[in-house]
Amino acid sequence: MTRRLLVVGLGLIGGSLALAVKNSYPETIIMGYDVNKKACKLAKSLQIIDEIVESLAEEAPVADMIIISAPVESTINIIEQLKSLPLKQGAIVTDVGSTKASVVAAGNPLFNKGVYFIGGHPMAGSHKTGVEAARERLFENAFYILTPTDEVPSSKLIELQDILKGTKAKFIQLDPVTHDRYAGLISHLPHIIASGLVHQVAKAGEKDAMVMELAAGGFRDITRIASASPSMWRDILLHNKEELLPMLKEWKAVMTQVEDMLQRADEEQIYSFFSGAKESRDLLPSKKRGALMPFYDLFVDIPDHPGVISDVTAILAEERISLTNIRIIEAREDIMGVLRLSFRSEEDLTLAKDKLNRHLYDTYEVL
Repeated sequence: MTRRLLVVGLGLIGGSLALAVKNSYPETIIMGYDVNKKACKLAKSLQIIDEIVESLAEEAPVADMIIISAPVESTINIIEQLKSLPLKQGAIVTDVGSTKASVVAAGNPLFNKGVYFIGGHPMAGSHKTGVEAARERLFENAFYILTPTDEVPSSKLIELQDILKGTKAKFIQLDPVTHDRYAGLISHLPHIIASGLVHQVAKAGEKDAMVMELAAGGFRDITRIASASPSMWRDILLHNKEELLPMLKEWKAVMTQVEDMLQRADEEQIYSFFSGAKESRDLLPSKKRGALMPFYDLFVDIPDHPGVISDVTAILAEERISLTNIRIIEAREDIMGVLRLSFRSEEDLTLAKDKLNRHLYDTYEVL
């Protein structure tokens, strides 16, 4: 029997999931729905979906599986719409939201309709957005969290993982509250801190424009995550409020300790603060994809000669290696410059490094 999959929300994540399913099960009929009609047409033209759906009421009742790929608040609203529709018995509904407790609570009543809701969170992303950036390898080796409740039989959990096997992700099962606590600590809190730092520098830049000029370098790099969608992060914070408030309190306590160290000029404690952080960070896996979007950056030393940048890009183009970004970090007359090349995946970075080294370019990564 041919399976019908409805993807609600045709952006980077929804489009990439559709491609992954299509790759594993080409016979699956993939239907797409989005309030943005341009996204629907683009997804259809790129053959990411088979057909465009004009309304949820049209396709949801005949779908074997529904993937909701939207911000958390929108996801809950979509679930409310699904509750009023005569959904197919035994159908699976899942989402991709960054918070799970409120979404799973909204989806639980679907069990009364003979429909199985399984919360999901693929921990992968890209610097690019929109369905045009979708690719089936987006989730490869990334963690894909599933948060089934006790009402979900193991057979349905296995069925969902089987449908999504084309993602080549690593599936992990957590309860919704535990997921939100973990995500809050390693993803949501860092976004808040990064945004706070940007606000602080921007305020200083109002008085002295040179601050913003200097921030264009390393500061801009370490606060990259602050460029994420404001509406998405508004929803995440509001729906993970109970977990984030205690974390913010703990963070403020740590900053108070740092302030106290400085006031006392306590060299030993200041050293211990940084050495302890270094030791903990160095123990983190460097080749695994976690909750925060990974950056696959390769640095290339380049001589100050005309055409050297085009030579580097030509080498990559010859091997069909895609770049997501290229930046000249330092290029002054008569000294070596540095190119920072950003890639979609670790595989692309490794291949690029090998090819450039063969052309006698010195390359290095910063872990």
